[in-house]
Amino acid sequence: MEIEERQEQFINQFVAQASAIDGGPASSPSLARLVVESTSHPSVFSFGEILALPNLLQVQGTENLAYVDLLKLFAYGTWKDYKGKSSVLPQLKPDQILKLKQLTVLTVAETSKVVSYDTLLEQLEFSNVRELEDFLIDECLYAGIIKGKLDQSRRCFQIEFAAGRDLVPGELEAVIETARNWLATSDNLLPLIEDKIRQANEMDQLEKQHQMDVKENIEKARKNLHSHGHHDISSPRFLTDGELDNQTSGFTTRRPQKPGALTSEREEKVSHCC
Repeated sequence: MEIEERQEQFINQFVAQASAIDGGPASSPSLARLVVESTSHPSVFSFGEILALPNLLQVQGTENLAYVDLLKLFAYGTWKDYKGKSSVLPQLKPDQILKLKQLTVLTVAETSKVVSYDTLLEQLEFSNVRELEDFLIDECLYAGIIKGKLDQSRRCFQIEFAAGRDLVPGELEAVIETARNWLATSDNLLPLIEDKIRQANEMDQLEKQHQMDVKENIEKARKNLHSHGHHDISSPRFLTDGELDNQTSGFTTRRPQKPGALTSEREEKVSHCC
């Protein structure tokens, strides 16, 4: 990321300075100056390369050990770690205090992407929320070591990105083992994922073919209906006068009788009865 790229040139400068320190008693001023400058630099947040130099491993049992321990604390520790060991470590300058609190925020961000204000107030020992928010905005967000947003209503800091810190000695092996396990799991899952993708593609092709068949059947049914309607349903035709006479010639008309009128046959029957 950008923060790692920006600090690389400065780390190389401090590594060159540390390489010239022999670790003996006479080197105390040089080592002290190196530790103060590196832990105060606004663009340096990683100290593992300096600590890895062989000459710094030679200070065990000397008065320089306190400076190396302080450098280790900046590499792996937090502000509260320093407070617990401040009696045996060199006193910090204001820029070093600022840097150690920035590093503390990065450590907190490693464990959770949503950090409550209460947690940060405790870890950084700020007296109020306003002081905490000013620090997060001015010294963390604007510095580019972390990205996120402050949620005042929920009293928390939502973290999207945080620069990485140095790994504690021995922690690298655990990270490598975790990476190995993840890689093995990925290798096992890959064939399953590929099989699922193949099945999904097959189902997609079947669905497309089904839709084409449905459309084709609908089109055939529409053509059949149109064809049958054209041949079986004829247009209506009115009869001519001559055709009408021919069809009605077998019918006779009978004059309707007046109410009460009697036919001759009925009159005859009536007369016999009387």
